Amino acid sequence: MTLSDSGPDSAHRRPDSASDETIAALGKLSEALEVVEHARGYLYGFHRLTGKADLALGEAVGMLRAAGHEALAAEIDAEIVGRNVIEGRWTFQIVEDYDANYYRAFVAAEDRARQELVDGKRHLFEAEMKEDRRTHGRRHHEARPADVEDRTDG
Repeated sequence: MTLSDSGPDSAHRRPDSASDETIAALGKLSEALEVVEHARGYLYGFHRLTGKADLALGEAVGMLRAAGHEALAAEIDAEIVGRNVIEGRWTFQIVEDYDANYYRAFVAAEDRARQELVDGKRHLFEAEMKEDRRTHGRRHHEARPADVEDRTDG
């Protein structure tokens, strides 16, 4: 099998006008966006888990009623089932507010920076890091999938 060392594809090659400092800054901006994406995932997890807990609580209230504990069931039902998790808000409203007021603005800022500085190309910092760290000419260290002629390991 012959491996090519042609480097990253054109979508992952920096424009001639982009300095090392620009690529590093965009890499840091991308890193920050990845953290926001991670946080957003936790927020959606919080939303789903809180909703699941509220539904299970409703079932528990029904079970308490069926077991003859009407007063306790009524108190829990009135005080906790369907309760706002933050003043005036259920979790879906928190998610919507995060998306509208922070997440979308962050994504737009990162996109604008890439559009203005590197023709919209993504992950240039990482592509250059890969070029620096991989063992050129070695199987499983190819620059890109198209560089593998025979993908069977036997």
